[in-house]
Amino acid sequence: MGIVSKIISGFNDREIKKLFKTVDKIEKYDQLMQNLSDEELKDKTIEFKDRVKKGESLDDLLPEAFAVVREAAVRTLGLKHYRVQLLGGVVLHNGRIAEMKTGEGKTLMATLAAYLNSLDGKGVHVITVNDYLAKRDKEWMGKVYNFLGLTVACVIHEVQGEERKAAYRADITYGTNNEFGFDYLRDNMVLYKENKNQRELNYAIIDEVDSILVDEARTPLIISGEGAKSTDLYTLADNFARTLKNEIDYTMDEKAKSVVLTDESGFEKAEKFFGVTNLSDPENMEIQHHVNQALKARVMMKRDVDYVVKDGEVLIVDEMTGRIMLGRRYSNGLHQAIEAKEGLKVRKESQTLSTITLQNYFRMYNKLSGMTGTAKTEEEEFLHIYNMDVVEVPTNKPIIRVDKPDVIFKSASGKYKAVIEDIIEKHSTGQPVLVGTISIETSEYLSGLLKKRGIKHEVLNAKQHEREAEIVSQAGRFNSVTIATNMAGRGTDIVLGGNPDFMTVKDMLKMGYDEEIINLATSPLEYDDEKIHEARSTYNKILKEHKEITDKEAEKVKSIGGLHIIGTERHESRRIDNQLRGRAGRQGDNGSTQFYISFDDELMRIFVSDKIKAMVEKIGMDDETPIEANILSKSIEGAQKKVEGRNFGIRKHVLQYDDVMNKQRTIIYNERAKVLEGEDVKDLITGMIEEIVKKTVVLYTAEAKYPEDWDLKGITDHLHQFFLAKDYFDGIDILDMTTEELEKKLLEYAFNKYEEKEEEVTSERMRELERYVLLKIVDSKWIDHIDAMEQLKQGIGLRAVGNEDPVRAYQFEGFDMFNEMTENIQSDTVRLLYNVNVETDTTRKKVAVITNEGPVETKKPVKRGVKIGRNDPCPCGSGKKYKKCCGANITY
Repeated sequence: MGIVSKIISGFNDREIKKLFKTVDKIEKYDQLMQNLSDEELKDKTIEFKDRVKKGESLDDLLPEAFAVVREAAVRTLGLKHYRVQLLGGVVLHNGRIAEMKTGEGKTLMATLAAYLNSLDGKGVHVITVNDYLAKRDKEWMGKVYNFLGLTVACVIHEVQGEERKAAYRADITYGTNNEFGFDYLRDNMVLYKENKNQRELNYAIIDEVDSILVDEARTPLIISGEGAKSTDLYTLADNFARTLKNEIDYTMDEKAKSVVLTDESGFEKAEKFFGVTNLSDPENMEIQHHVNQALKARVMMKRDVDYVVKDGEVLIVDEMTGRIMLGRRYSNGLHQAIEAKEGLKVRKESQTLSTITLQNYFRMYNKLSGMTGTAKTEEEEFLHIYNMDVVEVPTNKPIIRVDKPDVIFKSASGKYKAVIEDIIEKHSTGQPVLVGTISIETSEYLSGLLKKRGIKHEVLNAKQHEREAEIVSQAGRFNSVTIATNMAGRGTDIVLGGNPDFMTVKDMLKMGYDEEIINLATSPLEYDDEKIHEARSTYNKILKEHKEITDKEAEKVKSIGGLHIIGTERHESRRIDNQLRGRAGRQGDNGSTQFYISFDDELMRIFVSDKIKAMVEKIGMDDETPIEANILSKSIEGAQKKVEGRNFGIRKHVLQYDDVMNKQRTIIYNERAKVLEGEDVKDLITGMIEEIVKKTVVLYTAEAKYPEDWDLKGITDHLHQFFLAKDYFDGIDILDMTTEELEKKLLEYAFNKYEEKEEEVTSERMRELERYVLLKIVDSKWIDHIDAMEQLKQGIGLRAVGNEDPVRAYQFEGFDMFNEMTENIQSDTVRLLYNVNVETDTTRKKVAVITNEGPVETKKPVKRGVKIGRNDPCPCGSGKKYKKCCGANITY
């Protein structure tokens, strides 16, 4: 162990000793809580909330509150938190990351911190990696919370409308990072405060925190509206790209994942194909962009690896988890290029309406914590970006799993042959085998080889994600073989002998149990009925019998070595490899792991040095003989560290740019919130008028030495578009006037005009008009600004050629662009407000319609008495013309 590792390990040991002192305090309450009746235990929640209101801190309440949750879990779930789970709960409450090995009970551990932090009434969010886990954990752990008098809810895709809003008002809300993040964005696009879902972002516990805050952090959350560009050029560019040859017409860089036309052949063919003289001309930039994306789609993006095609759609596959990323589309035209490549209907490019990175979303919480089986390798990133350190929580029982050394082959064919032989050998004894792959392509290739050998098996990848929990839960059964693409963040325990919690009604029927009894027992009916009581009693006996069967099978599996894990390739992240390993050896079980690697693997091919490859060639090993050398293992780990460092750099880079946008976004959203809350914004409008007048006076008098040299025509022409009469300066003596006096006189005139306008439309209506106009202008300008900032980001990288820091350039230019946007907001708002009248419609309308994330707001009825033209936008906010929406049934 190196000196740095010893220092880190020593720090962790000291922290654990300190935390166990708090655990001892919790356990002192154990007997006291056991002695309480159910009602007395429930009443503890009311007592704690009262103590918080009176000023007692959550830290002071922790030992007693944790003891209450522990006892409630025993009474509702039959589970009692281990000491290490109590320790992990303290880590979560402190806003840190608890690293707990697979199968150690993170879900139960989270109840401790969730309960304690809900007592102040501000709400707790528990973030999971998919809808299934959110729903499962809400129902499972919800028994503890409900027993203690707390409300618990779930935010998943199907939960919408008032039910979704109510879910955010619950004491504890489960959901996925995407649902929470997109709701935040949607909440800042609504037209009325009643349509908002979320309240203050108080405290979050993130399950599989590395998967969410690291793996998914490279992709920002984006809400889009449909763009207006033609899609024909994508098909044309694809037709051209398929004629090109590698090295002759284009070159590719696998490390950078880029592909470009060669200066001579590639550019020449493109110019000829598209009929242009010079492809590099600015007027041909769109053609060049489309060609580059078509090439990337054809050369770099692989079907069944990067994406799958299902029901005529290109669906992105998460490279870390192997899951389909529903609702996501590649940006910058790449998705359309893939659609053209696959011969599908090319959808229009979308316009970004709202966006945020996961990093900046989660940094808005007052307190953030997380839990996972693997986080230590990314601790630097967690500290740097989220200010969270990692505490390695000890296992409840010692780990006895055997991790075998890597077996390295010269070729992929030799490797796969060895993998199949290992599976067959283990399968012959009945030992369960889990095979981890990093691509769908490999999982299906291995499945084909096993079918030829007559080995029954299950395959889990993005194509079978609907059966995920069921497949994973039974992977520890005697004689089972499971192939899974990326086991990161699966969230379901692999229990030796099978997981009894996943016994389905279908399983019971197969075992010959009576269908009527099962249907009655699992029915949602809650009234007191003797027949149902009887059925449920029988059902519980079935579950108990099944548990005894699985327990016997578990002992049988343990006797032959436990679960055997096979890794078919090293992932670019050591953490993902560790997650696969961690599927075996849970809660002190035995088990083994073995990785098989070849020099054809992507990680080895791209990142292992030519010197190592040359050494292997010199040895002259054949394809099927494994190579064992420490230098190779060190080289692989070195390659993984390189990639991890590069990926951290990418995420930091994304965040550096979004930090600029985040400051701007915060300002815009705060101003928007004032409007939605119905705040009086007249002072804000007054300030805008003052700013416009001040800048106008400076602009048209700055170069003049004497008043007679002031550009009065310039002042008149400029302010006439807002409020100033053309003949304003007629008869006004300016010779003895200062610029301050001129400014004061112009403001006096402007405010008088505004008062006249207010008298015309009434004060109450004027306040609503101010909010209406401001909201409309802010939304419109903000969307345009997002697009402009994205364009700036796309081109700013070229500044590095001139030794300019692109990020600093983006910060400075983004600041200037933001100032320009705010000036435009001011001028457009003031201009419109001086021109409103009694007839002006104040029905709030969306400036763009969401096309790819979440439901569009419920339509509002058209107000009667307001004249609406056939071709006007429909007041309901749908984005359609009135004649094609709410006015469709009106005869003209």
